Amino acid sequence: MKARLPQGYGGGGPSNIQQLAKQAQKMQEEMDRVTTELEEKEYKATSGGDAVEAVVTGKMELKTLTVKPEVVDPEDVEMLSDLIIAAANEALRAAAADKSEQMERLSGGLNVPGLF
Repeated sequence: MKARLPQGYGGGGPSNIQQLAKQAQKMQEEMDRVTTELEEKEYKATSGGDAVEAVVTGKMELKTLTVKPEVVDPEDVEMLSDLIIAAANEALRAAAADKSEQMERLSGGLNVPGLF
């Protein structure tokens, strides 16, 4: 009894491998394009009722930090630090989530270590 391969498999040999390599290259090019677009995007988050605003880039770099003067209290620098950290971390999470979502969309849910 011979084992049967699913339709579209076998018989092609090297041509199937070449086709697979072309698809992988096309997917890599699309991922590179999306990565470049994501790195240029900006993500904004606020904390403390908009008292602190952080803007980060898709490269996970803090671009701007805006603090409203009324929240600057020399007696409570710790609270201001907490607000800054909260806003920056939320903006970074938004950037990371967007990148993850875009890459998952491109890869069709494939989880290939080291691919992105």
